[in-house]
Amino acid sequence: MTNEDHVVVIVDDDGRVREGLEELLEAHGLRAIAFGSAGEYVSAEKPDAPACLVLDVELPDINGLELQRQIAEGDHPPIVFITGHGDIPSSVRAIKDGAVDFLTKPFSDADLMAAVHTAISEDRKRRSDRAELSRLRQRYLELTPREREVLPLVVSGLLNKQAASELGISEVTLQIHRRNVMQKIGAASLADLVRIAERLRIPITHSRRSGGH
Repeated sequence: MTNEDHVVVIVDDDGRVREGLEELLEAHGLRAIAFGSAGEYVSAEKPDAPACLVLDVELPDINGLELQRQIAEGDHPPIVFITGHGDIPSSVRAIKDGAVDFLTKPFSDADLMAAVHTAISEDRKRRSDRAELSRLRQRYLELTPREREVLPLVVSGLLNKQAASELGISEVTLQIHRRNVMQKIGAASLADLVRIAERLRIPITHSRRSGGH
């Protein structure tokens, strides 16, 4: 990992804790930025990079668990909670809501670093998946209206002649559209096209069994 391809965001109201965490993370080659409150974190501009949010539970303006719930629907990195007042219900709630770990102070450097690396890896994969989905959606938009009609019929398992009959076109024309769909979407095989259609949530309205043409 290089300093440029990730960031660890620290939110803790204790200046000494923030400073200590920044030093620890930077000693391990991790770039860190720190905030003293939830409000500062929410309003700040964040780097566009895989990240981890190291979040204190007790903050001056809002409880860390409440912040986790508020930002759950937004584009925020995986959370590693730290707290001086850990309890089982809080830790269970945090993990259930998607936190990577819940560490009670004083925690070991090794435990923190393991949790941070896990969180960054999760965020890197999530960002990669999101970028791939965006590319697939763009390719889908490049299909013609007829090709968008052909796609769900092909991935539903209909034979070429059944799909052609459904659309009122010849089998040869259907095959041409099918080939164009495969090329534009970037599918190497029918199985690949089915996987892509699932990711794009293309509704399947026919099946080979029901397509009695």
